[in-house]
Amino acid sequence: MSDTKPRTPRNTLSPELIVQTALRLMEAKGTDGFSLRGLAGELGVGPMALYTYFRNKDELYDAVRDHLMALVPDVPQDLPWPNQVRFVCRGLRALMLQHPCLAQLLASRPLSGKETARVAEGLLGVLRAAGFDPETAARTHTTLFTFVLGATSWEVQMAVERLDPDAWRRLRTSMESLSAHEFPTVVELAPELARTSGGDEQFDYGLDLLLAGLEARRPS
Repeated sequence: MSDTKPRTPRNTLSPELIVQTALRLMEAKGTDGFSLRGLAGELGVGPMALYTYFRNKDELYDAVRDHLMALVPDVPQDLPWPNQVRFVCRGLRALMLQHPCLAQLLASRPLSGKETARVAEGLLGVLRAAGFDPETAARTHTTLFTFVLGATSWEVQMAVERLDPDAWRRLRTSMESLSAHEFPTVVELAPELARTSGGDEQFDYGLDLLLAGLEARRPS
């Protein structure tokens, strides 16, 4: 049997099909393993056919990110502002856990795309309505975004390592080999550090710390 991909029927190639196929490949291989040539092969078309719809890889990345970010719901208006912030941050984290490639896409071009701007508009609007001045609102948005992106990216990476027995064994061996004389607190808290490497409770702990500091800066 031939391994050649069936060709996409004439006149059925579309931006939507390209984006959906690209997303599937990114989720299987990560953005580092993704290529336009591989995408064209998956679709059964020549690479030049893709340039009819997307001028380059960055433009396609923007479209895939927008496709995913459209799944983030609008901010509910009937909640206190801290819970509105929690809603946005938890929703973005949940989406990145479901689609790990989104973290890579957001890290490379954080504010590109209409849907990413929509999510930013919602969060910034909450902060401005809560009484924060423009600079504080902007700095807070950036701080919250980088917290969600960093915490979730690390959580995704730790989940991947847990699925690899060799990687997890190396990590445990590295921790267990630390000198209790040289690193007494790290060794003492090793079980607690392991328990706080991800999960809902740890994410909410960090988010609550940020919100507590933000509440202290809120104008009376």
